[in-house]
Amino acid sequence: MLNLHKLVNQLRYMFKKLIYIFILFLIFSSCTKCKNENKGNFSEEFNIPDSVMYDGDLAISEAAINDIVQNISSPVEMAALIKSLGVPFSKDYLATTDYVDSYTTSFKKAIGLGVFGADLGYLNMYNKTGSVIDYISAIKTLADGIHVGQFFDFTTLKRLATNNQNLDSLMYISVQNFNQMDRYLRENKRSSLSSLIIAGVWVEGMYLVGEVARKNPSAELREKIGEQKIILSNLMIILKNYQKDPNFKELIDDLNEIQDMYKNVIITYEKGEPEMVEEDGMLVIKQNDKQFIEISNELMVKIINKTAAVRNKIIQL
Repeated sequence: MLNLHKLVNQLRYMFKKLIYIFILFLIFSSCTKCKNENKGNFSEEFNIPDSVMYDGDLAISEAAINDIVQNISSPVEMAALIKSLGVPFSKDYLATTDYVDSYTTSFKKAIGLGVFGADLGYLNMYNKTGSVIDYISAIKTLADGIHVGQFFDFTTLKRLATNNQNLDSLMYISVQNFNQMDRYLRENKRSSLSSLIIAGVWVEGMYLVGEVARKNPSAELREKIGEQKIILSNLMIILKNYQKDPNFKELIDDLNEIQDMYKNVIITYEKGEPEMVEEDGMLVIKQNDKQFIEISNELMVKIINKTAAVRNKIIQL
């Protein structure tokens, strides 16, 4: 049996923050928890009632989800890398919000939240405040659709859309708010939706970097794509907890094809000398380890192409 909490604790040494930008925009509005869930929604794709969606072989603890939130790669970090390379903004990379009302199942709505959250990070990095409002509106629609709209302060979101200051403090507050949303989903036996949000952010973040690398190849982007081997491996373990659900099984099968390609990516580490550094007025030990990634251009293109296929399938209406 998998020890998911132990696994997630190990993630903190492997990668950084995954849904930083998404949870940044899920600001808790101090509303009371919704007590009555809609039990009558049905999945049009698989004809499975949302109320009986399979909720996993093992319960994933709040502490485990909290560790995931704080330690997996951030779309805002990927967007920052893209911008630092002088790559111009392109709206063509983004998933369209025009048909958000067509996201009719809980599965589709949850993974769509992740996709639009990643796009929001890209827009925010390039200060595209006009388009940001459309994506915030789409996220609110989807959040309401899976009954987590009470954790969504639309007024605050509009204000944040035109102000990217104080991101560190907002990130801390938002992590706590995501935990509120996750706790609510778990209490209502819908913890699988939290995993879908995370998966949606990862897939869209990978898609954005891949499409940029396709047109603007660089060593930095190739390395960023290569290091996703570690992130995907651990994300897959979380998703496989729900593989008895046909929706998840299809997603896992698609991501397995990407994971198989990553078997040919070689990641090695070189132990560095620790040093004492000052952080927030305190001395801490910083471990200066180095990471080396070997990935050929040919393999990178294959991973980019497959990721694009999976992403386009996710947003297909």
